[in-house]
Amino acid sequence: MLIRIFMTLLVFCSMAAVVHAAAKLPETVKVNPAALTVEPMCDPKIAPAWREAQEIEGVKIEASSVCSPDNPAWIAAAVKGTNNISMDTLMKTGLSPDAIIKTDDLDGDGDPDRITIKLEIMELNGKSPDFPGILPTFDIAPGVQPGAWVFAPKTSGMSTENFESVRANPLLRLPSPVIRVEVGDIVQIVLENTHYLPHSIHLHGVDHPFMHHEHGGQDGVPQTSEVELMPGERRVYQFQPRQPGTMFYHCHVQTHTHLAMGLAGMIIVEENRPNNWLQTLNVGAGHVRHPSVAVREQYDQEYDLHYHAMDKELGEITQKYNDPRLIARDMNRRYDITDSTEDYYTLNGLSFPYTLRESLIIVEPDQKIKLRLLNSGGELIAIHTHGHHATITHYDGVEHNPVAQIMRDVFDMAPAQRLDLKLETVNDGKHSYGEGDWLIHDHREKGITTNGMAEGGSMSSIVYKSYLTENGMPKVSHFGVDLNKYFTKEYYERRLPEWQDLDDWASLGSPGGRSGLDDAAQTSLIYTLIGLLAGLLIYWGFSKRVQIKQGALSAVARIRSPKGGNNHD
Repeated sequence: MLIRIFMTLLVFCSMAAVVHAAAKLPETVKVNPAALTVEPMCDPKIAPAWREAQEIEGVKIEASSVCSPDNPAWIAAAVKGTNNISMDTLMKTGLSPDAIIKTDDLDGDGDPDRITIKLEIMELNGKSPDFPGILPTFDIAPGVQPGAWVFAPKTSGMSTENFESVRANPLLRLPSPVIRVEVGDIVQIVLENTHYLPHSIHLHGVDHPFMHHEHGGQDGVPQTSEVELMPGERRVYQFQPRQPGTMFYHCHVQTHTHLAMGLAGMIIVEENRPNNWLQTLNVGAGHVRHPSVAVREQYDQEYDLHYHAMDKELGEITQKYNDPRLIARDMNRRYDITDSTEDYYTLNGLSFPYTLRESLIIVEPDQKIKLRLLNSGGELIAIHTHGHHATITHYDGVEHNPVAQIMRDVFDMAPAQRLDLKLETVNDGKHSYGEGDWLIHDHREKGITTNGMAEGGSMSSIVYKSYLTENGMPKVSHFGVDLNKYFTKEYYERRLPEWQDLDDWASLGSPGGRSGLDDAAQTSLIYTLIGLLAGLLIYWGFSKRVQIKQGALSAVARIRSPKGGNNHD
């Protein structure tokens, strides 16, 4: 009974000490905004004049209100062909003179019908034997640089902006460029393997022959139709499409890693029309600033929306080694896709907040906008349009029966699936709820994160021009919203509390002290632990008191005995 009473008192005292230790809450520590590396919301290297409607080389280029639009010279070169523009325009693009060759009006309808496109394979954010960091760099969000590979238009310059920069040449970026051709065009895609591993191109959904007259198979599959394209080699993929639609091209060598690394893009076959000079490449996807004749017949605007996802651990393989054998070993034999997770979710190669720079869908009331969507990730996505219902017009490049077309506000897309949507901005409570800054996002919660950190992922907005600032960003500051924290690398390094500025006293800021406790609380806990240890020792002595008493008596008896003492009588 005495033992139980003693233990009860001991536990009570210990709990009281813990309560005392926790009673004094730690002070809130606010992250000083001046200590953050806040980036400009708009890329300062992009000229504001690029946003204007203009005409270059006879090509009419629509205005783009986003703060980071495409280089208009790229659009002119993509429409006319690099062989049909002036040297001055070509030099502004950074493209190789043979990147896009357009010749021969075979059907006499006023536009070229023989199209040659040259693509290279480039690495982003990879390891270099001559540089301690990664090279060339491409950030999908502030400070976020996953290893990636892309098909890129053939360039004439360096892989970086210049000798003094490690930032990637603007033409070398995620996603791989959108390719546009016309029904009946004779198209050659020339793949020049400038990479260190084997690759191929599979024309997914595109009408193409299985065989090529020069090198045999051309379906891109090493197990059925062709040998892998080795580093330094080139291969021609030729086709003459007979059906229009939104299609897909990607590498089909070790597809479980090569596609996920970024070797995937949209390929769009447009309906044949007279004088149909197409924007053959849409670098970075997004707003199509020179739509086809067929699209202009029905729509006011057109946007390419490429959704992709990447595994952080897969991309890090290219950042560990500069030996192709080690990269091939880890990717082909050690990486297990069945145990993988997708960490980075992108729209047109970027994650929020960078999606706001160039992937906003900017509209006006009473418009019809064509959206082409591709999911090249490894999981199903569910794209939700706030404030709007859109109509599904095409599945995987095939028109849906017009009388059976449905309107939705969530669009499920399996891996490799494509959808064409008609977005109408008539304010009738069904097509649109009215003007505003309406989010468009993946409704899987992880799809709005970047490496598990929200807000991020593939979020963007459908923004009416009345809700757009002069520099092309949404007018969120009018509602007390501050986007600056998202334009800091510290936020995605998890060093900035999401809610520290919601009230004047930072009730949800970071708790001070180690382990969330201040010095007084830590001292109290230390004394509590010492008291608990002392109590345990006392309890042990109390429970062993009989044995201790007997041992002590025995020791005393031995000392007093004639043999154990100093008796010399």
